[in-house]
Amino acid sequence: MRFYPALPAQRVRTIIGDLVVLLLLFLFAWLSLKVHNAVDQLAVLGTGVEDAGTEIQGGFNTAAEAVNGIPIVGDDLADGLRDAGRVSGGELAERGQEGREGVHRLANLLGLVTFLIPALLLLSRTLPDRISRIRGLTAAERVLGGPLDPDRRRLLAMRAAFSLPYGELVRYTRDPFGDLAAGRYDALVAAALEEAGLRLRTN
Repeated sequence: MRFYPALPAQRVRTIIGDLVVLLLLFLFAWLSLKVHNAVDQLAVLGTGVEDAGTEIQGGFNTAAEAVNGIPIVGDDLADGLRDAGRVSGGELAERGQEGREGVHRLANLLGLVTFLIPALLLLSRTLPDRISRIRGLTAAERVLGGPLDPDRRRLLAMRAAFSLPYGELVRYTRDPFGDLAAGRYDALVAAALEEAGLRLRTN
């Protein structure tokens, strides 16, 4: 499988294109991490509420322990204080914990969305063309990569003369059809190979 053209100029352009895509994906990942961290810092609010609830419940429990030994009313009073701590501080701590966990989930979701949406848009625009180019290069190398005997050179020159745009042909020869008729195939073969992303073998 051939990933890059054999011609230096085409290879450099393709490598630069791949590096730009990788750089953009890295940028999207970096931005998603920034978004995640910025949102995740809001979890401190839930943590503060949870800590406050825990402190309140701890205060009621401490008071309950203090009155627990009082004769006659001590046990009932201690139970009432513990229930009050559980209702007020315990529920507040639970709400704080739920809020903190919700912020963490939201931070993960926003970070993931921040990366996935632009990454999918980028890859949907670049990946199909890149895969098509790889398949084309691989197929061209399979068909044209072997030794070019005189008959294959003539057929390849004919293909170039009859299928390539005239503006492309004149980059290689001023008289493509004259070259074809006279058996001068080098320029036409080079044009056909370059159009496929390959290079003329000198050996």
